[in-house]
Amino acid sequence: MFSIPGQSPVTVTPAAARQIARLMAKSDAFGLRLGVKKGGCAGMEYTMDYVPEAQPHDEVIAVDTPDGGAARVLIAPMAQMFLFGTEIDYETGLLESGFRFRNPNVVDACGCGESIKFDAALGTPG
Repeated sequence: MFSIPGQSPVTVTPAAARQIARLMAKSDAFGLRLGVKKGGCAGMEYTMDYVPEAQPHDEVIAVDTPDGGAARVLIAPMAQMFLFGTEIDYETGLLESGFRFRNPNVVDACGCGESIKFDAALGTPG
């Protein structure tokens, strides 16, 4: 919907692709569906769900993993303009591990890092 021909709307690092592929296999899922919803102290939150199939109008990004596997990221139609240009990474630390979103459309985030605020020019998802 909001894609540029020949350009992926999001990029997925090798670490994120590996983790998505692992979790897809564990849950027997078609892919990881990303979205956004109202919530949190900054106003918006990312949603992540492993799904058995793509929905109409989902943007599907297929990514090869460094070990020869494959991962699929699906972007919900309502979230596409908010996620365009985002890099999805997976980081492992001493105290926590998880997906990280480096999104150029985010103008503010809460202190806990769970909610975000988008540029007002993008509007607010329904």
